[in-house]
Amino acid sequence: KNHKNSNQGAAATGQKRPRNEFGNKVTVVLGAQWGDEGKGKVVDLLATEADFVCRCQGGNNAGHTVVVDGKEYDFHLLPSGIINPKSISLIGNGVVIHLPGLFEEGDKNDKKGLKGWDKRLIVSDRAHIVFDFHQIVDGLQESERQAQEGKNIGTTKKGIGPAYSSKASRTGLRVCDLLGDFKDFSTRFKNLVRQYQSMYPSLEVDVEDQLKQLKEYAERLRPMVRDGVYYMYEALHGPPKKILVEGANAALLDIDFGTYPFVTSSNCTVGGVCTGLGIPPLNIGDVFGVSKAYTTRVGIGAFPTEQLNAVGELLQTRGHEVGVTTGRKRRCGWLDLVIVRYAHMINGFTAIALTKLDILDVLDEIKVGIAYKLNGKRIPHFPANMDVLHKVEVEYETFPGWKTDTSAARKWNDLPSKAQNYIRFIENHIGVPIKWVGVGKSRECMIQMF
Repeated sequence: KNHKNSNQGAAATGQKRPRNEFGNKVTVVLGAQWGDEGKGKVVDLLATEADFVCRCQGGNNAGHTVVVDGKEYDFHLLPSGIINPKSISLIGNGVVIHLPGLFEEGDKNDKKGLKGWDKRLIVSDRAHIVFDFHQIVDGLQESERQAQEGKNIGTTKKGIGPAYSSKASRTGLRVCDLLGDFKDFSTRFKNLVRQYQSMYPSLEVDVEDQLKQLKEYAERLRPMVRDGVYYMYEALHGPPKKILVEGANAALLDIDFGTYPFVTSSNCTVGGVCTGLGIPPLNIGDVFGVSKAYTTRVGIGAFPTEQLNAVGELLQTRGHEVGVTTGRKRRCGWLDLVIVRYAHMINGFTAIALTKLDILDVLDEIKVGIAYKLNGKRIPHFPANMDVLHKVEVEYETFPGWKTDTSAARKWNDLPSKAQNYIRFIENHIGVPIKWVGVGKSRECMIQMF
């Protein structure tokens, strides 16, 4: 039956379309700040019900910690849904995959009791590969920036930027190439190494050894690989399924919309879901933004609400603000609603998860950044230029602290009224309902509001 005509017919006769005509909707979880907002926890909450959990961008520069039954799992490339034995985890074409990293991560979690993960993992054949030399180049580039400009970007040195550079310069190699004619793959691999060696003469690569390893990885990977586009299409248009997409990194680290150049190399906003999995915008359902009850960022770059004082230190120690991937201390400051609103402009959040509220329990007063001023005048937009962002003055709203332990709260009414006021203010200011409030590490510490 010709779909186009049947749609026109339905429209002409005023009939309602069947609910599933466009297929299943995917639920998306995205970071609304500079990453580290506790997305893993929200994904984990939703993944218990999900049939599919998908990653659409980034690489093993991401780090999600998920605690289940007192066991702590660290994920970098594997979607957090891999914990659920009833769901399928999918690594989409927009992800860049470091194969040694993928298998090391799987094996490490296997030892912790995560059995059969490789039977539940699907990898898109269009995903690009991060090679070991990409990781070395990442380190070399950072050293070079430090020497030339006196500052680097603060990358995780996981080879993500260089792999996306290879992809953009059309010299990258994909999973489908690795699983194709290995002789052809080897030639292209050697050319890629030569290309990098001409730029970085100190780069040493044992090509034959690398190819030997890659050949072994290829066989281990083969059973997991599918045509991602077809696979997603079937999942969307088959029987009703719950499909969840977990974003890595966050809005302010987006290559287009983040605090450039201190950003990651992929689109970690909602557009990356469509391009990173090959799904139409029509199939995007709820988009959940995740924000901490304060703000943190790793690495360097402008951070208007940063507190280089006792408050910042308290947030850092109480919140255990250390990067999962790098072990670096995170910079901390007050909640910045300018950036969360900006993230909402781009992503169109249908609801927000506010995490780590309990970290604020001991404070006498709590501030929230509500606007940026330049030369004494409020600016309505988020500045693209980093020099401008360094100069903005933050306008704050101050709230009295609740000075009560909230970690045992399990429903809205368990929260002190001052904490409720703080939450309602955030909600009204952004214009997005807060669906969850997090007050601790484990699954049951997420208070569901509606």
